[in-house]
Amino acid sequence: MKKLTASVLIVALSSSFFVVNAQNRGGDTIKTKNIEEIVVTGALGLKKKADAITNAQQVVGTKELNQASSPNAVQALTGKVSGLQITQTDNGVGATSRIVIRGNKSISGDNQALIVIDNVISSASILSQIPPDMIENVNVIKGLQGAALYGQQGVNGVIIVTTKRGTKSEKIQFTLTNSVEMTQAFMFPKVQTQYGKGVPGEAVDPNGDPDFNGTSYVPWENTSWGPAYNDPRIGGMMMPSGLPQDNNQFIYERYSPIKNHFAKFFKNGLILQNGLTVTSGGSDSYATLSVNRVENNFVVDKDKLTQNSFLFKAGKKFDNLRIDGTVNYISKIIDETSSDLYNDIIQMPTMNDIRKYKNSGIDGFLSAFTKNPYYQIEHTRRKTINDYLSGILSLQYDFNKHINLTYTGNVFLNNVRQDSHDDGFKATRVYANTGTVLDGGTIQDYSQNADFTSYYINRTVSTRSYYGDIMLNFNYDLTDDINLKLNIGNNIQDSYITSRAMGGSGLIAPGWYDIRNVKNLIQPGDRNGANVLDNLGFENTTTRRRIVAGFANLDLSYKDYLFLNSTLRVEQSSVLSTYFNGELHNKPYPYYSVGLSFIPTKAFEGLKNGIVNHIKIAPSFTKVGNTSGILPYDTSNVGIAPSGYPFNGLLGYGINTNPTNRTIQPEFMYTTDLNVQLGFFNDRITLEGSIYQSDTQNLITNASLSNTTGMAKLKDNFGKTRMRGFEIDLGATPFKSQNFTWNLRAGFASSRSKVLELPEGLDEVAIAVPYQSFGIGVFAVRGEDFTVLKATSFERDDQGRIIVDKAGVPLIDSKFKNMGRITPDYTLTFNTNIRYKNFTLSGTMDFRKGGKFAAMGKNVLQFAGLTEDTAGFDRSQGYVVPNSVQLVNGQYVANNTPVNGTADYNGVVNYFTSQAMQKLGETMVLDATAFKVREIGLSYDLPKSVLASTFVNSLTVGIFARNPFFVYAKENRNYADPETAYSSGNGAGIAITGQYPSQRSFGVNLKVSF
Repeated sequence: MKKLTASVLIVALSSSFFVVNAQNRGGDTIKTKNIEEIVVTGALGLKKKADAITNAQQVVGTKELNQASSPNAVQALTGKVSGLQITQTDNGVGATSRIVIRGNKSISGDNQALIVIDNVISSASILSQIPPDMIENVNVIKGLQGAALYGQQGVNGVIIVTTKRGTKSEKIQFTLTNSVEMTQAFMFPKVQTQYGKGVPGEAVDPNGDPDFNGTSYVPWENTSWGPAYNDPRIGGMMMPSGLPQDNNQFIYERYSPIKNHFAKFFKNGLILQNGLTVTSGGSDSYATLSVNRVENNFVVDKDKLTQNSFLFKAGKKFDNLRIDGTVNYISKIIDETSSDLYNDIIQMPTMNDIRKYKNSGIDGFLSAFTKNPYYQIEHTRRKTINDYLSGILSLQYDFNKHINLTYTGNVFLNNVRQDSHDDGFKATRVYANTGTVLDGGTIQDYSQNADFTSYYINRTVSTRSYYGDIMLNFNYDLTDDINLKLNIGNNIQDSYITSRAMGGSGLIAPGWYDIRNVKNLIQPGDRNGANVLDNLGFENTTTRRRIVAGFANLDLSYKDYLFLNSTLRVEQSSVLSTYFNGELHNKPYPYYSVGLSFIPTKAFEGLKNGIVNHIKIAPSFTKVGNTSGILPYDTSNVGIAPSGYPFNGLLGYGINTNPTNRTIQPEFMYTTDLNVQLGFFNDRITLEGSIYQSDTQNLITNASLSNTTGMAKLKDNFGKTRMRGFEIDLGATPFKSQNFTWNLRAGFASSRSKVLELPEGLDEVAIAVPYQSFGIGVFAVRGEDFTVLKATSFERDDQGRIIVDKAGVPLIDSKFKNMGRITPDYTLTFNTNIRYKNFTLSGTMDFRKGGKFAAMGKNVLQFAGLTEDTAGFDRSQGYVVPNSVQLVNGQYVANNTPVNGTADYNGVVNYFTSQAMQKLGETMVLDATAFKVREIGLSYDLPKSVLASTFVNSLTVGIFARNPFFVYAKENRNYADPETAYSSGNGAGIAITGQYPSQRSFGVNLKVSF
C-alpha cells in the first residue's frame, strides 16, 4: 500500500518532466483549455466562470461517467472526486448507496449530500436511475459556501447534475447505445481447508460412529468441526453428504476441499443496456427524446431488475421569453429473494458443492441446521414496482439586457408498490431406511428449527412533491472595472407522503398472496410487526413537510481578478412548527455565507512566467442550519398506539415517552474554507488544495431523563462537533498532440470529525446498534473521533496480552470499548485517460488507508469452524489462546492451558462456538484499508473517412471492466467489503451477513450516431 502512495508522487513528478520536454520539442500541438475559461453550473442553476467560484468544486463530465458503461450514475461517480465517499448499503440487484462529501457533521441528522437534477432538488435514488449517458456533467460542490443557497438541505454539500440538451442543428440526429456485460460475484471469504464437515459427539449411526481423533463425520452438519482432510481413514473418499433425498438415499461427495466453494452458488449475471436518443433544434430551440432500458439478470438466480426510462427535454425562445421543459418517467421493477440466504451459504463446509442440492428442498439439503438457499429463491420473494414521473418547467423573461425574471418549477409523483411473501415450510416427510438416527422422524423432530412461518405483506408508499424557485436577476457594470450580479428570490417546497402496509403470517391457501388469505394479521399501528418476518418496517402514516424561504445572491467582480460572493437565505421549515398557547409558532432562521476569489496572476501580470500561469486564492465563511434530525410532527403532542397495551392483541393509546422539545432549533454549522488553485505550463499541470473546518453547534441529540419524569428520552439541542480536513488534487496533461493525448488526475483527501460536547451527564450516544445481543455498535463519544466502533472485548494486561481464566478461556469485558474511528486516515483517487489516434484507454482506481469496520460474517464463519484461526493446529490436542496470560500468585505469566482445560477436539469446538465468542464484538472489527480498481475502458472510434460514404456520423465500440481488482487489508480475509454499510443512515461501518459479496463486470459497448 505504501508503494501506491509513492507511485502517485512519481507520476506527478514525471508529468512535469514530460510536459516541459513536450513543449521544448514542439511536438505538443493542441492547446489545453485554461481554467479561467471554464463555465460551471452552481447552486440554483447560476452559471459562473471558474475564476469567480469562491469554494471547492469538481466537475465530472459525460465521458468520465460513461467510460465503463455503468448503469448506475451514482456508482459511476465512485473514485472520481476527492473527498466524495460512496458506500453501498445494498449489494443486491437493486443496489442502493450512501453519498457523503467530506465526512459526518451531525450525530442524529442526515449527513448525505444533496442531489440536484436540472436545477431542482431530487434524491440519490432518482440519480441512480437516470442513464449516465443522458448526463452532460456532474458538479460536486464540496465547499459549503457554494451550497449555502440551498439552506439546511445543502449543509452536507451538493451534487448538481445537468442532463443533456438537444443540438442547435435543424437536422434530426439519432444516437443508439448498447452494452452487454457479464457480472461475477467475487471476493469470497478465505477459509481454512484443513478440516471438513462434522462435529464431536453428534450421532449418525444408531450402532455407533467411527472416531476421528475426537470428532465425527456428520453428513448433515453445517459446520467444519469434522475430521482432517488428510486423515487417511476418510480423506479423499466418497462420503454420504447432506440429508436423505426423497428416495431416502444420500448424495455422495468426495471428502476433500473444493476451491472457492462459496462461488458455486452464484451464477454469471448479465446486464443489457439499450438506448435511443433523438435530438433536433434550431438557433432558438431544441428538443431531445431519450429512451433507455436496463435489464439486470443478477448473480443470484431469478433475481432481476428491469428499468425503462423516458426523458424529454425541449426549449424555445420567443422574443424576450424563454421556455424550457423536462418530462422524465422511470419505471423500475425489482424481483428478488432475501439476501439473508448468504448467511446460510457461508456456513457451508468446503467439501460441499451446493449445486448438487438445488432440487433437494429443506429436508434434503446439505445441512439440517440451515435453510436451502435454492428453496428460498423459489419461496421467499419480494417484488417492488417503482413508478416515477417528474415535470420541470423553466421560464425566463428578459426585461432588458440587465434584468430578467426566472421561474423553475417541478412536480414529481413517485409510487412504490411492494409485495413480499414467504411460503414457509412444515416438515411432514418421515425418514425411513436411511440407516441413521433420522429414521422414524422428520427434519423438525431432529433439528427443532426446520419449520418456519409463511407470510404475505403488501406495502405502498406514494409521494407527491412540489419544488419552485422564482428569481429576479440583475446584471450591471457599475463601472468599467466593477460588475454586479444580484439574484433575489423565493423558494417553496411541499411534499406529501402516504405509507400503507398490510399483511400478516400464516397463509391459509398456499400460493395465494392476498391479505384475505392471511391468518394472523399485523395490527396497522404496529410499526415493528413485520420485523420478524422480512426485516422491513410496517408503516401506516401520512406525512406532509414544507419549506418556505427567501434568498439573495450577490456577486461583485473587479477587473476580472477579484470576485466577491455573498448569500443570504431566510428559511422556515414545517418540522419546527409547534402549537401552544392557542397559537402556531414557527421561527424563521437566517443562513448566510461570504466568499472571496482573488487571481494574483491577473492582478499582477509579472507573476506569470514560463512555469506558473494561474494562481487563485479563495477563502470563505458559511453559517447554515440543519433540521434533518427532526421528523415531521416531532414537536407536536402526538400520541402513540403501542401494540398489546393495555391488553394483548389489542391496540391502546399512550403518551410519547420520547418527546422533542417544542422550542428545539436547527443545528448550526459554522464553516471556514480556503481553496487555492495553481496552473503550470499553460494549465498543463494544475494543483488545487482546500483546507476547511466546520463546527456544528446545538447538536440535535437524545438525552436520557430521570424515570421520575415518566419519560425516557428528550430530543433537544445538546453538544458540539468539529470537522477538519483538507484535499489536494493534481491534474496533468503530460502530452497532447494530434494523435496522442495523455490526461491524468490524482486526488488526496483527509477528514476528521470529533465530538467536543454532549449533554450533561452523557458521555456517548449510540448511533447504530444493529443487534442488541451482539457486542458491536457505532457511537459518538465525547472527546473522541466521530464516528467510532465500540465493542465488547478480551480483557488484556498492560502489555496487550489476553487474560485467560484457570480453564484457559479468555475473560470478556462486557463493557463496550472504543475500537477506533470508522472514517479512513486518508483516501487517494487516480484517474487517467490515454488517447492514441482513434483508441482511448481510461481507468479509475482509489485507495483508502485506515479506519475500522465490523464484519459480522466473520463470527458466523468462526462458529462454523471456517476462519483460518480455527485451524493451523492439531485440534485433537486442544487450543491455547495465542499471546495469552494467566494470573498466578498476583503476576501475569504466559498461558499454556488449552481452552476449557482440556487438550482435546471437543474443548476447541466448545470454545469457538460458545455464546461468549459469538457475541464478542472485538473479533469482528477489522482494518478498513482497501485498494480498488474501479473502472477500465478501451474504446475505438471508427475514422470519419470510413463513414464518409454512409449515413452514419460516428461509431464507437469498446470493451470495459468495472471493479476488476480489489485488495483488502491482510486481516480482512474477504469477510466483507469495508465500504458496505447496513443502512443509509449514520450506521456506516457495520457489514451484516445479509450483504452479498462484491461483484465485477466485463462487457462490450457500442455507440452509433446518424
